[in-house]
Amino acid sequence: MSEKKLVGIVMGSTSDWEVMKEAAQVCKDFGVSYEARALSAHRSPIELEEWIAQMEASGCQAFIAGAGGAAHLAGVVASQTILPTFGVPMPSKYMKGLDSLLATVQMPKGIPVPTLAIGEAGAANAALAVIAMLALNDPAMKTKLKAFRDTQSEKVRNATLPELS
Repeated sequence: MSEKKLVGIVMGSTSDWEVMKEAAQVCKDFGVSYEARALSAHRSPIELEEWIAQMEASGCQAFIAGAGGAAHLAGVVASQTILPTFGVPMPSKYMKGLDSLLATVQMPKGIPVPTLAIGEAGAANAALAVIAMLALNDPAMKTKLKAFRDTQSEKVRNATLPELS
């Protein structure tokens, strides 16, 4: 059996990697194992279902799903598992990701998909939400997350604005 992956990161196509790599980078930065795949709710539903089951059986704790347009991927993932599934809407050509946001956030009652911002910020924040969830039962992770937050605050406190000329 392969190494246990705590987070499953899935996107509808390989073109979504430019956004979803932000989630992978946050996981890597916090030392959280992950597996990233491009699987489509529409074009590869059987493979998606098999991957979700395999990830869950091997100890996965959460999923992050990014998709554009009709953006059904996060909902399909959430429908196949009781593990937390975070949605990341992808920017889209014509509606700039608003279509993806609405399709992801408007899940029917009973199948929750916490949905983050469109694009890179959403992908990074989805991973940070997973990190916070994992930190509930992992003191070392909690310490890392607090240090990250402290660093964020310090950057703001130390920021200066340029002088007007």
